[in-house]
Order: sequence, then C-alpha cells, then structure tokens
Amino acid sequence: MSIALASSKAFSSIFYTVAPINRSNFVLACSGSNHIDVVDRRRRRIVIFGSSLALASTLLGSNLQILPVESAIAMEKLKEKEDELEEEEDRNVNLFQKTSSSVVYIEDIELPKTSSGDFTNDEENAKIEGTGSGFVWDKLGHIVTNYHVIAKLATDQIGLQRCKVSLVEATGTRFTKDGKIVGLDPDNDLAVLKIETEGRELNPVVLGTSNDLRVGQSCYAIGNPYGYENTLTIGVVSGLGREIPSPNGKSIREAIQTDADINSGNSGGPLLDSYGHTIGVNTATFTRKGSGMSSGVNFAIPIDTVVRTVPYLIVYGTAYRDRF
Repeated sequence: MSIALASSKAFSSIFYTVAPINRSNFVLACSGSNHIDVVDRRRRRIVIFGSSLALASTLLGSNLQILPVESAIAMEKLKEKEDELEEEEDRNVNLFQKTSSSVVYIEDIELPKTSSGDFTNDEENAKIEGTGSGFVWDKLGHIVTNYHVIAKLATDQIGLQRCKVSLVEATGTRFTKDGKIVGLDPDNDLAVLKIETEGRELNPVVLGTSNDLRVGQSCYAIGNPYGYENTLTIGVVSGLGREIPSPNGKSIREAIQTDADINSGNSGGPLLDSYGHTIGVNTATFTRKGSGMSSGVNFAIPIDTVVRTVPYLIVYGTAYRDRF
C-alpha cells in the first residue's frame, strides 16, 4: 500500500509538470518572442517530461525491488514470533503434564446424622463441607496441604468429619483414599495427611527453593478452584517477603506474592517455577469485594518454610518450635 501511494504521488507531480499549454498561455509565451523561442520552449518541456518520466520509472522500479525484501523480513519476524509462542505453549503443556499428577484433590465431608442425633458411616450421603488442594510429598503417601483446608477435621471432637483425597498414581489411574492427619502447624498454615498407597506408585513433587526467587519470573499454580480438578493458572512472582495472617491469627513471614489466580479450592496446591519445581504452597488471596473472586493479589507460603517444617510434622506431629 505504501508503494502504491508513492507511485500515485510521483505520477501526479509528473502530470502537473507536463500539463497541456492552453491557448492563452501560448499567446503570452509568444508575446515579444519569435517562433524559434516557442519551439525551444517546447523542446525544453519535452526534455523535462522525459527526464521526469525516467526518474519516476527509476523510483518505481526501486520500490518494486525493495518490496519483496521488506515482505520477506516481515514474514520472517512473524514466523519467529509464532515459533516463540509455540515454544512457550509447549513449555506450559509439558510442565502441566509433568507435574499435575503430583497434585491432589481434597474433600472435607461430614457424615450424616440419624433422626436420633447419632451419626452413621454412610459416606455416599455425606455432606461436602469444603474442597481444597494438596500435593504428594513422598512415595509413602504423605500429602502436604494448608491447615485451613482440613481445619474441621483437625478440630472434630465427635468423629463426624472425614477427609477424602483423590489423586493419580504414576500409571495414570485415579483413586480416592481417606486422609488421616499426621501433623499440624496452624502458625504456618500447614498440615500433613497420610493415605494408604496399597502398593501404588505415587509421583512426589520436585522441591525447589524460594530464597533465590526474583520478582518478574514466571510461576504456575495448579489446584482445584471451585472443585474443578487440575486447573492451571499462570503468572509471575509479583513480590517477595510479604507478611500474611495465619489461621490462628499469627503472621506468616516471607510469603510469595503472585498474580497467578488462586481462588477458593486452590489452597494447599503447589506454586511452581518454570522448571516445574515447587517454590511455594498456595494459601491466600485478596478478593474483590462481594465477588469472592481473586483480585490478582495472591500469596503462597515459601517452600523453604515448608521444607523446614514438614519433616517435623511427619515425625513428631508438630512443628519444631512446639516440641518444647
């Protein structure tokens, strides 16, 4: 289009330059001059016309030569962008496929009561009190999640609460087991459950570190928002060293802030880096007032805190600081 416009302008100027001489102009040109002067002027104008036409042809020809080169460069840049997009999509797909089997779906259920007020073990008619996420810590069946995800089970005094853990074994088969509490750390909003693997091979997460994170690097959250299992959201590390409240009113320090969506049901799931390493446990979000939806300001417990805490929860059932 740019060349077409340039060509139009070139010929337009040529047409104005060699416009036909009208009778009055010819008379004025002839006043006080002889016939030879008129002929000379005609010759000069013919020469000007020929020169202008040659110049226009040269410009047009050069533009036509440049056009294929410019088009080729533009097409090459477009192809590079498409290749980059495909590479990014492939990385996202591969990361999800590699890590999603480590993420579990947790349901808190309450057993139904009889008319006399007693409860039964009729789990099929049990009431779902809430859902959350977690991840496989090891091949022995230990599951890490948030304390607030299983808080009702942790505080159950009469045996009405149950916790169901659904996950995928290494072969791709999904199964569901009862989750039993092994250890609790409400100060850091962490809990460890244990399921019976019955010989199944589990796929534990690969642990990363959080002390070398940088604001701006990519991160990925996998969980079960609103009960939709294995949902992937993508964002960046938006901030570091944040302080957020724990379920018992204390402060969780060094929290990771991210704009990767963390909604109801994502709690307890892993926050991953671009290598698929777990760098945090998704735990909280600021919601838009009255909507319950994420505002884009979301938080995860740093994995370094988790790594320091979970071994004590597995062995002693409580955090190190609470043992004395």
